Amino acid sequence: MRKDKKRHQRNLRIISELKTADKRFASYLNAKKPKEAKEALALLVSKIGKAASKGILHRNTASRKVSRLKISLNKLEKGQ
Repeated sequence: MRKDKKRHQRNLRIISELKTADKRFASYLNAKKPKEAKEALALLVSKIGKAASKGILHRNTASRKVSRLKISLNKLEKGQ
């Protein structure tokens, strides 16, 4: 199998995992469950970091996403 096809498959898998983790985090935010959201955020931040290190996401995009996710969790924890 060509290297580009292997990388394409890897990238699709990682992007799918990111979307799934993001949806899980969003569902906890909407349900107002801060403890579960915090755990889901830790997993999501890890996946975003790995995707950025492999070049699937640009590092600034990854940083921006993490920042916005943490802001949304802080709003939930403060009760706004």
